[in-house]
Amino acid sequence: MNVPPLPRPHESLLSAYAQGLSSTEIERLFTRDTADAYRFFSRHIDGDALAKLPWYQRWPTRARMVFLAFTMRLSPGRRALYAASLIATVIGLFELFQGLHLLLIPHPAFAPGTLWLLTGFLLLNLLMLIEVADRLSLKNDLEVARQIQLAMLPRAAYHTSGLDAFGITRPANTVGGDFYDILPLPDGRVLLALGDVAGKGSPAALLMALLLAMMRTLVDEGLEGPVLVERLNHQVMKQAPSSRFVTLFVGVLDPTSGAFSYVNAGQNPPLVRRADGRYDSLREGGMAVGMFEQATYEAGTTRLEVGDVLVMFSDGVVEAENEAGEPFDEAGVRSIVDQPIWSSAKELSWALFAAVQRHTDDRRLMDDLTTLVARRMPPLPRIG
Repeated sequence: MNVPPLPRPHESLLSAYAQGLSSTEIERLFTRDTADAYRFFSRHIDGDALAKLPWYQRWPTRARMVFLAFTMRLSPGRRALYAASLIATVIGLFELFQGLHLLLIPHPAFAPGTLWLLTGFLLLNLLMLIEVADRLSLKNDLEVARQIQLAMLPRAAYHTSGLDAFGITRPANTVGGDFYDILPLPDGRVLLALGDVAGKGSPAALLMALLLAMMRTLVDEGLEGPVLVERLNHQVMKQAPSSRFVTLFVGVLDPTSGAFSYVNAGQNPPLVRRADGRYDSLREGGMAVGMFEQATYEAGTTRLEVGDVLVMFSDGVVEAENEAGEPFDEAGVRSIVDQPIWSSAKELSWALFAAVQRHTDDRRLMDDLTTLVARRMPPLPRIG
């Protein structure tokens, strides 16, 4: 949507409002935009059923159905506000009513100025109808984009001999820039990744999809570790706007031996909770992807023993604030991991999400939330 610039001090309000206005724009407002809005809200009306009604009932019935389709798309609070405005208008018209004129055709007579008032009210309603139709159409498109985005991510828990892993993400808006991935490699190892594109909404979601596709392609080519991240950095610098960057953690785990090599490119350091209750933070790597063309990265290594848990999370988790402005913080993550309320990676992921919701008192999210949990399990016994 193009937003006109604010008027300069020497410009009149009328000239500022007239910027870009043309007869074509006015004509399009009533011939195209109004018709599109009407089609949007009347698309569920059964034309055959209306055709069976008497002619004098068809248009009132159609108008009532369009009105309901429009108002029921508003939130309950805005719907109540809109109903109050309608009631106030009707009351005002009754107060301005002065009787009936019997000249030629009987018609109601109102106080001077009532017609202007009613015209303004009807034009304001037309504007609302067009705006709501546009926003709902965009919302429908975003919902489709959300479904496509979620379809790109692993949906179920990943189980193999020696490993239990599960990831989950919840965008602050309809779509978001967080992502995670669990990729089995041909040699039996598993790639675990979690990333966060700077920003929120559609721009971040587009870059998230691009980065995820590039990463999977490069992994198929056999790249991993610092080489993989350096190639991703080069591609993001080449393909994305200069104002965008991505924090990324990517590691490869051998479920048989527990050997884990990783690169942390500016992401919140994941936590490894050892079976004896100790914690390690995984920090080795480098700067965020997409910030500098010549950025280099180094690999970190550790080992996950049976019973150890790897907890990866985006900054939306630790930065989620309560009403007092206190963040959930890494201490909040540790407090949930330490509780004996989970018995699988999936249960721990959901427990972390529930804890963040309790901490924020279910207020609207300010950033995307993403977690990826991997737990080292005893190897499955061989059969035969």
